[in-house]
Amino acid sequence: MSYVSNREIASMSAEARQARLLELQEELLQLRAEKALGGTPSNMGAYKATRRSIARLKTHMHNQQ
Repeated sequence: MSYVSNREIASMSAEARQARLLELQEELLQLRAEKALGGTPSNMGAYKATRRSIARLKTHMHNQQ
């Protein structure tokens, strides 16, 4: 699941946010590899949703400092 809402992020602990960020980055890496190999992704919107969720998490983590 690549989408993470702002409400979910706000309710997470700092450790959970960091773990979710790593998970999303690994997922994005897999999606990029799949795209580079010329295959069609199983979910066309997953790439965009994953990138946006990573950005959302990083923004929230930056604002908490």
